[in-house]
Amino acid sequence: QVQLVESGGGLVQAGGSLRLSCAAAGRTFSSYAMGWFRQAPGKEREFVAAISWSVDTTYYVDSVKGRFTISRDNARNTVYLQMNSLKSEDTAVYYCAAAPYGSRSLVRAFEYRYWGQGTQVTVSS
Repeated sequence: QVQLVESGGGLVQAGGSLRLSCAAAGRTFSSYAMGWFRQAPGKEREFVAAISWSVDTTYYVDSVKGRFTISRDNARNTVYLQMNSLKSEDTAVYYCAAAPYGSRSLVRAFEYRYWGQGTQVTVSS
């Protein structure tokens, strides 16, 4: 069992930055790949970024490449999403999620077993 709690969301002007954190409760954090998803009003939840168990592989949706960076600190049971050059279209509720070891496609929501409650990110233009 893994419990996830996101923090760091808020209101920021376009071009600004935010860093989201996701703290995991559980002793097997390092055995899970971690991902960030987002859902804007009236839209489906979409993949944003993911990081593998061994920290050596990261994945990003094209719209955030070069602007967002996912990282994890297994000693702190925490995954981060650094978001720079934010745009109004980044406005959404951001969720972190944990996928068990061996999951094949970290860009697919169905691979993730545990989800946080979400944190709101609002980018004003």
